[in-house]
Amino acid sequence: MISKILVIEDEAAIRRVLKKILSEENENYAVEEAEDGLVGIEKIKNEDYDLVLCDIKMPKMDGVEVLEATKKIKPEIPFVMISGHGDLETAVNTMKSGAFDYISKPPDLNRLLNTVRIALDRRELVTENTRLKKKVGKNYQMIGESPQINTIKEMIEKVAPTDARVLITGSNGTGKELVAHWLHQKSDRSKGPMVEVNCAAIPSELIESELFGHVKGAFTSANKDRAGKFEAANGGTIFLDEIGDMSLTAQAKVLRALQENKIQRVGSDKDIKVNVRVVAATNKDLKKEIADKKFREDLYHRLAVILIKVPALNDRREDIPLLVDYFTKKIAEEQGTHQKEFSDEAIKLLKDYDWTGNIRELRNVIERLIILGSDKIDKKDVELFASK
Repeated sequence: MISKILVIEDEAAIRRVLKKILSEENENYAVEEAEDGLVGIEKIKNEDYDLVLCDIKMPKMDGVEVLEATKKIKPEIPFVMISGHGDLETAVNTMKSGAFDYISKPPDLNRLLNTVRIALDRRELVTENTRLKKKVGKNYQMIGESPQINTIKEMIEKVAPTDARVLITGSNGTGKELVAHWLHQKSDRSKGPMVEVNCAAIPSELIESELFGHVKGAFTSANKDRAGKFEAANGGTIFLDEIGDMSLTAQAKVLRALQENKIQRVGSDKDIKVNVRVVAATNKDLKKEIADKKFREDLYHRLAVILIKVPALNDRREDIPLLVDYFTKKIAEEQGTHQKEFSDEAIKLLKDYDWTGNIRELRNVIERLIILGSDKIDKKDVELFASK
């Protein structure tokens, strides 16, 4: 994937050096130049850049003005300021105005390349998060009017605006991820990133690097510095799904992050401050895991400030007609087909079904019935296609 980088610098020699360094570092860096702030702003208006390197002292329009103007039109573009010795204080102050970082003249090669890599990693994560947010309204709706679901909705309304940590429990397929997304979307952090980590899907030897990042050389395949999920979630929410599957070593580091709001990348002893809300989920009985010495009790109490238990579908059968209607519309929209109807007898049979797979299983059954069933799905279709 090509990363477009704009270098705004009035000294031609420095522009050439920066372009040469970046182009030789990575063939996927497409580097363009602008000789002053006015030219830079025009390019930013007309092109989409993944990163801007911008000098501070320039004629016509200085770097601070370029940064401020860009934040009004394309606030998502990360800025790395280029500062001379006398501009250092100004460079630091620009970070309060939204600059990602700064580098000093003459640029140190490693410092420059590391800053560019980290800024582009963050940009990629922000872009992905924005894309997911556009889908969240459709993909993360909480359907149901049962007492259990209404209780969860009321709790989310109370808890979401706070920074309280939340532990979501429930069987597989009940909708724990949906609750986590609602908490984020209704929080004051909703404009920040929501970063999801499936702790069960990451090998134990890689989980620390995934969460906290690593520095170059930390292990055999660590060929460059890499930011972790906690850094990516800075200012937003990190969702630790299936946290009961996390190794005890990683649990200890997560505990420290929660206690001190600091992390350390693997292979580094440098502290990095993070401002992250933690929402966790598990299908395990963590109190039993604690008794079996598989989960830290101190971490449990840090996470379980607010407990939300998501009920099994078998315990909220009155919501099944609403869920069937929702999935029928959604699947028809996704597949570009007409919406099928369900007879009252078909709905009744679905309400009596043993939903061991919960919401996830219900959706799969509805999709199967829409594909294979009659134009109006009746009892016979359900008996034929919904059986285990």
